[in-house]
Amino acid sequence: MSSETAHAAARPEEPTESALATARRQLARAAGELDIDPNVVERLRHPAKVHEVTVPIERDDGTVEVFSGYRAQHDSVRGPYKGGLRFHPGVTRDESVGLAMWMTWKCAVMDLPFGGAKGGVVVDPKSLSDAEMERLTRRFTEEVRAAIGPNQDIPAPDMGTDAQTMAWIMDAYSMQEGETIPGVVTGKPPVVGGSYGRETAPGRSVAIVTREACDYYDRSLAETTVGVQGFGSVGASAARLLDEWGATVVAVSDVNGAVYDPGGLDPAAIPAHDEEPEAVTGVDGEALSNEELLELDVDVLVPAAVGNVITEENANDVRADIVVEGANGPTTFGADAVLEERGVPVIPDILANAGGVTVSYFEWLQDINRRSWSLDRVNEELDAEMRTAWNAVREEVDARGVTWRDAAYVVALSRLAEAHEARGLWP
Repeated sequence: MSSETAHAAARPEEPTESALATARRQLARAAGELDIDPNVVERLRHPAKVHEVTVPIERDDGTVEVFSGYRAQHDSVRGPYKGGLRFHPGVTRDESVGLAMWMTWKCAVMDLPFGGAKGGVVVDPKSLSDAEMERLTRRFTEEVRAAIGPNQDIPAPDMGTDAQTMAWIMDAYSMQEGETIPGVVTGKPPVVGGSYGRETAPGRSVAIVTREACDYYDRSLAETTVGVQGFGSVGASAARLLDEWGATVVAVSDVNGAVYDPGGLDPAAIPAHDEEPEAVTGVDGEALSNEELLELDVDVLVPAAVGNVITEENANDVRADIVVEGANGPTTFGADAVLEERGVPVIPDILANAGGVTVSYFEWLQDINRRSWSLDRVNEELDAEMRTAWNAVREEVDARGVTWRDAAYVVALSRLAEAHEARGLWP
């Protein structure tokens, strides 16, 4: 499974703060750093629209079951809505709104011509057969068809969905529109308009940002140890690339726990969660829990599984010198304050894992122009975009003396405010 953001490869913790509450807190904090119209900030506190639908499907045994679905569209001042679509039992309206807000910030900090959206269906995809999954996907597509489109709202894979899911959405949408419209979703298989490098892009961007952070703090990658919580597509891609670049990956984890070897692991030899679920604990090394991995004495910690894993309760136990967020919202607002007080830099998710939406943008361009890019070109373009975004955020860190998260939000909010002020408010 691929992700516009990041996806689960460790057991979810009980959330200590909702995504919506966190997104609003972070918006308010960034606004305090800028001289912008408070009316713009007030507009950004709320989604433009939230579509709530019921999705009835026929199960394989002939019974009909009705699921709930959401599509939250936060802000489109800079372009069409963009964001992941997840199939997960924990999907809620407020979660969708909060994650849509994060997508708005993420697209703005990357300077992409998109706004933020998020959505999903309240379902455990493991409880569905492949045929049921397809029927659910196609029916959900029909229920939200009026709200999506290549110039309106462009979904992508997230937790519980993958490239095949996107192909079904594209086909269902195209059949009803009477023409093939590959740009309605991103994260599709390349054979139907997907982009090479899309699946590994979030992890690649995490690795690129880790490389840049180590350089900023005068650390050689060859002398850097890394712990990765969550060996899904994001964590595995990041770990493998960092290992390739000379870093020493000493710990990784999946839903069952972690494996630790201070001498270094071989990430390329460990199956990722989507390649062989729950394979990490079969690797030779010291067995640890996911919680213990967060407390390892490593140079760089990459929480790449689920949200709210670094909290006020355990932030003082984090011994890493740098935290690079691979998942969405792995650090709570309270934990951020603790780490800031301790002088531990946290490179935020809206920058670090933005490779997914950036390559989604590349895919969208390829679909519009009906021209495919090579994998080398995708990776080169992604590296350039990530370094440009990193430098924009770094300039704010240096100029304002703020945290990396605050600097990223300042960059994003500045761009959003400028766009809102230029367009004005429809009477």
